[in-house]
Amino acid sequence: MSRKSRRRVTSVLFALLAAMAPGASLALVGQVTHLSGAVIARGADGQSRLLSLRSEVREGDLIATSENTYMRIKFSDGADLVLRPNTQLKIDTYSYTESNPSSDSMALSLLKGGLRSVTGLLARRNPSNFRLTTSTATVGIRGTHFGALMCSNDCGGIAGAGGRAPANGLHIDVSDGAIVVTTPAGQREFKVGEYGYVANRASVPQPVPQGQGTRVNLPTQMLGQQQSSPGRGAVGKAQDQECQIR
Repeated sequence: MSRKSRRRVTSVLFALLAAMAPGASLALVGQVTHLSGAVIARGADGQSRLLSLRSEVREGDLIATSENTYMRIKFSDGADLVLRPNTQLKIDTYSYTESNPSSDSMALSLLKGGLRSVTGLLARRNPSNFRLTTSTATVGIRGTHFGALMCSNDCGGIAGAGGRAPANGLHIDVSDGAIVVTTPAGQREFKVGEYGYVANRASVPQPVPQGQGTRVNLPTQMLGQQQSSPGRGAVGKAQDQECQIR
């Protein structure tokens, strides 16, 4: 991306986040460990900032990645989260104290775009205290590694099954553990190796056959070489299929 293009993208992101209502500054939750491109965060205090490598991420942040931009966040409990290009994610709540499991809480809102998540100690010891909310469904976990992609007439550049763009709605894939996807119409559990799809809030989550599901894949520079914790998958394992870019 040229310097002129980067400035234009950054200006657009600042304008987008400036439209959000301000709030109060909240606690540190993690740090940016990998980054390619422009990323803006609007804090709960209403202030916007350009994120860079090793930037702090805080509770209440609304994070927006630009075109061709990936970002990886390491949370204080060891969780990894990688955001795809053109993604907006809100860190609604995050509370983790190693010596106080009863305070655990992690709630995220995927407003648009996609991500891959590998949960950390918080979700392993208190899985019911993790929640990812989208416009169509809520995702709960059982200690896992999963991908989520929200499409709303904006996934034309992503190759789904048969080379076609994914349909509008929420697409999920599970690499480890299990997730429970819930809508007002019902819920369904998806286990390792399974794919799912939710068309809208009025739809029951549906399984998708192998070879027809949409997987959130990542470029190699986002994978890193960090070692995974025992019993946990890792975004950073170079042999994972996320090396394939879609």
